Amino acid sequence: MSAPRVSVVLAVRDGERFLREAIDGVLAQDVGCPELIVVDDGSTDGTRRLAEGRRGVIYVRRRHAGIAAARNHGVGLAAGDLIAFMSHDDLWEARKLRLQIERLDGDPGLDLVVTRMRYFLEPGCAVPPGFRREWFEREQEGWVPETMLVRRTAFARVGHFDPAYVVGEDTDWFARARDAGLRSACLPEVLVLKRVHDRNASAGAGPKSDLLLRALKASLDRKRNVGQGG
Repeated sequence: MSAPRVSVVLAVRDGERFLREAIDGVLAQDVGCPELIVVDDGSTDGTRRLAEGRRGVIYVRRRHAGIAAARNHGVGLAAGDLIAFMSHDDLWEARKLRLQIERLDGDPGLDLVVTRMRYFLEPGCAVPPGFRREWFEREQEGWVPETMLVRRTAFARVGHFDPAYVVGEDTDWFARARDAGLRSACLPEVLVLKRVHDRNASAGAGPKSDLLLRALKASLDRKRNVGQGG
């Protein structure tokens, strides 16, 4: 059997509430059969029951170490030349991967493609602290892992997600990608729906905002060192 073109890494912890829908969204992509690697970051609910043995899913369970470490582990197992990331509570349009592959194939010098996205509030859930209601009313460019399709070689140039970030590991990674000179593009279509609910990993993460500031400071330091020839 030939190696898959695309590998999708889905890191999850205690995600049985929405996991089935997320898996279905990946396996329903109209580009064929991407490799789907579900990395269970020490779940204590029914996540294992939902994912293990599911046709089309490679299930891996590991001790809880955080989403960054889980994603990194999944990338290490991936066989595809193109890497995508999915969260257990988000939704993909069926044409997401196909449109991104077409864009990358049409521009060999392009390193990664993201899509536009829209937040939606899970019925019965209150808007979490830190979220503005207007965010649910308009679409936006999705500079988050769940919208991204990246060449494996480009991901390697940037390096893994930093496990030191409890939240903000994606902010740090995209900052490093920009500093490394990766070429990126954003598709005009909304192809990812980000679900907001009472168990989002980043909901109410205000006290951890210092980690986001640290990611931005690290980017500034890298640019300063380049400017000084260091």
